Amino acid sequence: MGFFTLEHGRLAYITDFALYGSAVVVLAAFLMIAGPSEHRLEIVSFVTLGLGGWTAIEYVLHRFVLHGLQPFRRWHVEHHQRPAALIFTPTILSATLIIVLVFLPSLLLGDLWRACSLTFGLLTGYLGYAITHHAVHHWRADHAWLKKRKRWHALHHHSEQAGCYGVTSSFWDIVFGSTYQAVRMDAVKQNKRPKKIKN
Repeated sequence: MGFFTLEHGRLAYITDFALYGSAVVVLAAFLMIAGPSEHRLEIVSFVTLGLGGWTAIEYVLHRFVLHGLQPFRRWHVEHHQRPAALIFTPTILSATLIIVLVFLPSLLLGDLWRACSLTFGLLTGYLGYAITHHAVHHWRADHAWLKKRKRWHALHHHSEQAGCYGVTSSFWDIVFGSTYQAVRMDAVKQNKRPKKIKN
């Protein structure tokens, strides 16, 4: 596998989780230990903004980039055809995008605490997404929340019409109306009356 390929070996796949997990732990420790007490509320606000921002980024990337723009669409089709394959964005690319599009602009427009807080929130969301996406394809669902996410993602993978783009949350699907088609199709296939899936 090449350095910039989308399908990776097990070591690269595990390394991606380890690097992002380490970055989240280091940023959390840095903010808790070194963060000035007078900035605590601001730090928490920017972490929350980063987390919430990630859910929107996840939805936009999945719906409009991975299902809309070439060559990303072609690459994402590969994941739909082989959902258990270790296909993911190369760590060097995702890390570079996070640094260039999130950390550096927030550092230039704000200060170190805002930049670290926003980046920490976004990285935590990204890591949560990566773990959830791995879990829906590779783990047994013993927990109610994971069962719901697995079902939601299965609707995305197996519906005739696209929808259910959120992996960690269905919030933006509900906001933008990209739930009902897939949920209705699933209900028809199961001879059930369609009902709204709650987040």
